[in-house]
Amino acid sequence: MERVTLVGMLKLELPGRDVLLCDGGMVPYGGQLFQSSDDVFGTVGAFEALTEGVGDELPAGTITFLPRDTAAAVELSQPGYQNSRIRLWIGEVDEASGRLVGEPDLLADWQTDKTVLKRGAGTRSLDMVCVTRSQRLLARNEGNSLSSTAHQRVFAGERGFDNAVGMEVEVAWGVVSPPRGVQRA
Repeated sequence: MERVTLVGMLKLELPGRDVLLCDGGMVPYGGQLFQSSDDVFGTVGAFEALTEGVGDELPAGTITFLPRDTAAAVELSQPGYQNSRIRLWIGEVDEASGRLVGEPDLLADWQTDKTVLKRGAGTRSLDMVCVTRSQRLLARNEGNSLSSTAHQRVFAGERGFDNAVGMEVEVAWGVVSPPRGVQRA
């Protein structure tokens, strides 16, 4: 009889290197080896329960790392690592061979948002808040106005609007202009 055990796997894609962690032992997957501990960042202490978004709220979660020392926590918190891709899978491992049975299920495909270092008496943990990678779709965009700033967002370095001051008629970009003059029904 084949015996299987469940394994959780995490892949954090940082600039310059990937952090590959699993919740016990070693698991080969996708040509990479997921291990229970990373030489720099330590282990994963906990996962906050995955939540689904409601309305204009997006799915999010928190992963608690147990870094080896404060220097590792500081390195994992550097601004260049913000918005890094992080994926979580759950899979089945054949106990006899130590290999995955089939493909693991992708539970989350997020990006890192912020970190919070927590220190207590003899303890240190780093909470990494993660949000869905599609959060940028809900970024508030009020549209472009007829201004130098909005113009340079579209045409970087083009400074034709810098001296356009005192204009009497404002024209909104990307929308139909309101009618001018008197309208009769």
